[in-house]
Amino acid sequence: MTFNAVDHLHMAHALRLAERGLYTTQPNPRVGCVIAHGEQVVGTGLHQRAGEPHAEVFALREAGEAARGATAYVTLEPCAHFGRTPPCADALVAAGVARVVIAAEDPFPQVAGNGIAKLRAAGIAVECGLLRGQARELNIGFFSRIERGRPWVRVKLAMSLDGRTALANGESKWITGDAARADVQRWRARSSAILSGIGTVLADNPRLTVRLQESGHGHGSRDGQEALAPKPPLRAILDRRLRTPVGSHVLDLLGPTLLMHAAGAPVPPHLVEFDRVPLPEASGGLDLQAALAELARRDVNEVHVEAGPTLCGALFAQGLVDELLLYVAPVFLGDQARPLLQLPALAEMAQRWQLRTVDRRALGDDWRLLLRPGHAGR
Repeated sequence: MTFNAVDHLHMAHALRLAERGLYTTQPNPRVGCVIAHGEQVVGTGLHQRAGEPHAEVFALREAGEAARGATAYVTLEPCAHFGRTPPCADALVAAGVARVVIAAEDPFPQVAGNGIAKLRAAGIAVECGLLRGQARELNIGFFSRIERGRPWVRVKLAMSLDGRTALANGESKWITGDAARADVQRWRARSSAILSGIGTVLADNPRLTVRLQESGHGHGSRDGQEALAPKPPLRAILDRRLRTPVGSHVLDLLGPTLLMHAAGAPVPPHLVEFDRVPLPEASGGLDLQAALAELARRDVNEVHVEAGPTLCGALFAQGLVDELLLYVAPVFLGDQARPLLQLPALAEMAQRWQLRTVDRRALGDDWRLLLRPGHAGR
């Protein structure tokens, strides 16, 4: 498929629009739409929140009669089924667009090519694949949940230059500076759930909520407008014996909380009213794959993990980490301080966990590395 410079321009515009829904569309994907005659844009739209109109609907409303004979650029295949909103493919047909350019096909079973087929059956020219990689990256959690049956797992860790996360007594506030901590809030905001363990709850009493600064909400909208205000992510706590104490911040009303525990664990009175789910046990703890499957069942797309070295190490050892968000501070904490991860000993270098760098950037005096499992070694 050959696309020209104007096609690239409009699809890039549609992706920037989609990015404005970074914090709000879950469990739906982030989608943008641009309707144009040649270089002239006649309508734009984005999906803002689940249950509200999709990107195509907003763009068609803005375009009005000018949509007839135009090209619609959509970052994800238009839906072809009745959900909480009518099919967008039908709306495009009714508006009389002549051509639809789609970045990525939608794997959701009720769409999965049906939207493309409906458009083509109506005589509309449909072309797919323009900036597909960027469109999939924007919705990496949605694609993971639909195609793999589990959310995209992103582990966040902060360490000193000597690879330590806290002093021997557990003190860890603060290794990194203000800019890095503000950046973490943006990654929390784009996630459907924040996963932690009872050890972290008992040691740190974290809130696991989103606290965005007034300026620059996003990884940033580059379309002249900020990302929409976030919905609170689910706080998922692995608490095998239901030991989350009275007064824990994760039990406040600032966000939803799910307690994942072993079957048969006695439920203390202060936890009776909270959302709880039993999980099978494995290797002396809760079954992590079952935990992720449960989160996928609850339509969680991206999981942001903020936990200690035991849970984070177990996720790595079981091959369940898709991405590592690592903040590195220019400090030393000494060899008695706590390690980054608890991982099994390796007999030879060929067994090492190999990561590849996706992104690196400075945040004040700190560095942020975005890493994904590589193909060499493990």
